[in-house]
Amino acid sequence: MNAETAIKPGAERINWVDNPIHADWILEGRPAARSEHLSSSADGTASTYFWECTAGRFNWHYSFDETLYILDGAVTLKDPQGNVRRVVAGDTIFFPAGTSAEWHVEHYIRKLAYCRTPLPAALVRARNVLRRIRRWMPGAARGGQAAGMFPAA
Repeated sequence: MNAETAIKPGAERINWVDNPIHADWILEGRPAARSEHLSSSADGTASTYFWECTAGRFNWHYSFDETLYILDGAVTLKDPQGNVRRVVAGDTIFFPAGTSAEWHVEHYIRKLAYCRTPLPAALVRARNVLRRIRRWMPGAARGGQAAGMFPAA
């Protein structure tokens, strides 16, 4: 981020890393973005980030599913069909892998993003078959908690 960027309260505790927007995606202004990686799943298919950006207009192309929650600021989003939606702090939105949107950040935006790489359809079908088989196996675990998450009291 440049020296002109206003740091929002609480941002000083975040380990920000510059996350430049692809130059050919920028349509207007000089938006500066940065992020902090918060977590990843054990299999590497899901991650969570803080992300923030200064004013500008740019395209964004999603190579993964992204669910985002706006923490601060606002953005006007336009889909390829021209539909426009304003998203503000407190809103949640989902972008499936393969979609695109034009972002117009008037001043500033900060979001919490959950990103997940979708599994190939054949792998999803195989996983579902395996789950059904395991349900019918004698002694199969039923609905317990994930190991190591929250031990029983």
